[in-house]
Amino acid sequence: MANVALPLMRTLLIPILLVLTAAVASLSAADWPQFLGPTRNGIAAADEPALPETLPSDLKPIWEKSAGSGFAGPVVSGGKVILFHREGSDMTTEALEAATGRVLWRSTYVTDYVDSFGFDNGPRAVPAVAEGRVFTFGPEGRVTALDLGSGRELWSYDTAAALTSPQGYFGHAPSPLVLGGRVIIASGGSQDGKAAGLVALDASTGKVAWMSVDDEAGYASPVIAGETQILAWMRNQLWLVNAADGSIAANARLRSSMDASVNAATPIACGQDRWLLSAGYGVGAHVFIRKPTALETGWSRDRLLDCHYATPVFLAGHVFGFHGRQETGMNLRCISAEGELAWESSERLPGGTLLAVGNKLLLLTEDGELRVLRADPGRYDLLASWQILRAGHRSHAAFADGLFFARDSERLVACRLR
Repeated sequence: MANVALPLMRTLLIPILLVLTAAVASLSAADWPQFLGPTRNGIAAADEPALPETLPSDLKPIWEKSAGSGFAGPVVSGGKVILFHREGSDMTTEALEAATGRVLWRSTYVTDYVDSFGFDNGPRAVPAVAEGRVFTFGPEGRVTALDLGSGRELWSYDTAAALTSPQGYFGHAPSPLVLGGRVIIASGGSQDGKAAGLVALDASTGKVAWMSVDDEAGYASPVIAGETQILAWMRNQLWLVNAADGSIAANARLRSSMDASVNAATPIACGQDRWLLSAGYGVGAHVFIRKPTALETGWSRDRLLDCHYATPVFLAGHVFGFHGRQETGMNLRCISAEGELAWESSERLPGGTLLAVGNKLLLLTEDGELRVLRADPGRYDLLASWQILRAGHRSHAAFADGLFFARDSERLVACRLR
């Protein structure tokens, strides 16, 4: 009887195990495939389970890996972590197993880029993963497409050579945006007198689909506005561009009167067709209302939220972000979508970046400290904090499948928060 029951149990268990495996795989499907996450707003995927209310008193990385220079944060897709960094003269892209940190593949090219300010010679643009490809934008201006599975280089495009695109203060830094089978790059160049501040490259071939926008590149990255338009905050102006052909729908001048200044925080949606832009150097915070062929001013406030470099997060009807200059210390602030200050942290912070998971904010400070806050519009509600990295870094982190991935100037770490 037992000999008959055993094969029968196996027959019944196999489909059950397959169903359970598929269920686990679907629960682990959350990715962070580009700068600022799945929808490019600093918020984790909607199917990412919430963080627990009770967090550990101590937090140690489950794995770590050496990292070279650069401020390009990691991205996560299909169980792979992609790290873009510089090792000596090699601009290096690596794929790591997200659960273990094991290196799956490595691709390099030689660069001679030197930072104009002597600050950091590595990449700043965060890679983008889409359609089975990894797209990087090096500080010297090289756009590279790699196969996600093998790391094989598929094509490259040199914006500095093809578009006479200048490297600016800190090299080419806006992160690639993939939309409709095209890679959108804020190159800030021109070709034979034709404006090429933005260039769209075919994701499969690297061929130029269109060039548009007469402006220098800034340090903010382009975003999708609606379904068919791109919003790009360049060096001098905010541009609304039609994604299909690059035609300009609208533009509005917005920059500091100081020449030695940058626009670095990426625009974020803060309501239906409402976009918040913020910068230091006297620019302040501005909300623009997007129309199909116009950018209308919603409100403007000086010294309400001056984002030096970190992109804020819109959550629970409020914007949470770092206010002030990195050199003099910052406060975390919460402002309403209507432009009123809700609160600010009493403690001065050294600067940093942030992202959101459910109703929690994850702050990574320049001191290498990870802080978890409740996204409460009523108060600064700190739940936990841990030292996970060395001080002196300012890259954006990533969060996928319960793991927080962050880097400093020497290593990349993975910390389990759920």
